[in-house]
Amino acid sequence: MRVAVYPGSFDPVTNGHIDILEKTSKIFDRIVIAVVHNVTKNALFSLDERVELIRESTKHLNNIEVECFSGLLTDYIREKKACAIIRGLRTMTDFEYEMHMSMMNKRLMPEVDTIFIMSDSNYIFVSSSGVKEAAMLGGDVSTLVPAAVKKGLQEKLKQFKQK
Repeated sequence: MRVAVYPGSFDPVTNGHIDILEKTSKIFDRIVIAVVHNVTKNALFSLDERVELIRESTKHLNNIEVECFSGLLTDYIREKKACAIIRGLRTMTDFEYEMHMSMMNKRLMPEVDTIFIMSDSNYIFVSSSGVKEAAMLGGDVSTLVPAAVKKGLQEKLKQFKQK
């Protein structure tokens, strides 16, 4: 069985992420989406909320699992018996960053490859941080995120306005 891990903070998951998953779900027997807490970013959604939003947004894909993880990615990959790491690319800046991470992971775990998948041109500009900022400023993000995420963003914004 070919298993891949797609790690990320997914705060929130966007249509760009879903595009990457739709492409790679045809290649791998199982994909584990590994939701991580990124200490360098201020999260809008809790880990549990992100997991639930991703599950709701990927229910049309039957070979997807969603879990939280912390620690070294290569340890997690060993635990999942994965053969690949999935990374989405939008720009050359993404590639430079991801290439360095890929090389480090390859050094730590030579038997696992990183698979880079280009985002569809409709999502090249879409980032989780951009989506959050646009939503917080009242922008319509309905074409950028799955319906469950749009609803989740609306609920978060109501909570902020009530405070």
